[in-house]
Amino acid sequence: MSGRSQAVRLPKQLRFTGEEVIARRFGNGVLLLPVDSPWQIMWEALDEFEPGFSLERNQPVGQQEREELFK
Repeated sequence: MSGRSQAVRLPKQLRFTGEEVIARRFGNGVLLLPVDSPWQIMWEALDEFEPGFSLERNQPVGQQEREELFK
């Protein structure tokens, strides 16, 4: 470390195509995303799911009672 910055060397197989990355801290880790397409990693992750994949979840029965906002 020099001064207040820190440099990390990435292996060739993890090389980014662009010149800049976005760095976000998550707990004790750091996530690097390319500036030109920050959503690309999400689309690639979604491609890993099998076609027709869905999650089962419990749905509330009937309509929820809510306080009237405007009278």
